Amino acid sequence: MLGTAQLWEPATRSPAIARLLGPGRASVLAETLFPSTTGSLAHRVGLAPATVSEHLTVLREAGLVTATRRGREVLYRQTPLAAALLRPDPG
Repeated sequence: MLGTAQLWEPATRSPAIARLLGPGRASVLAETLFPSTTGSLAHRVGLAPATVSEHLTVLREAGLVTATRRGREVLYRQTPLAAALLRPDPG
């Protein structure tokens, strides 16, 4: 199935984006390729849930992630702008 392996592999992030956003925020952004909760993101990036929540607030305010409620959960996902920023530099 196309894209399945990406779920289990750590997300990659551009060194330039890490310098721009900081390593923690860049890691959180990279991990929002697939809809994720704050708790699952915190587990994957190795940060406290409160820290991830702060990063998500800033990323949402900047238009880089969206928040969608699903029952009692809130799922965060990259916007097209974030995907464009995280795309590897071709040259």
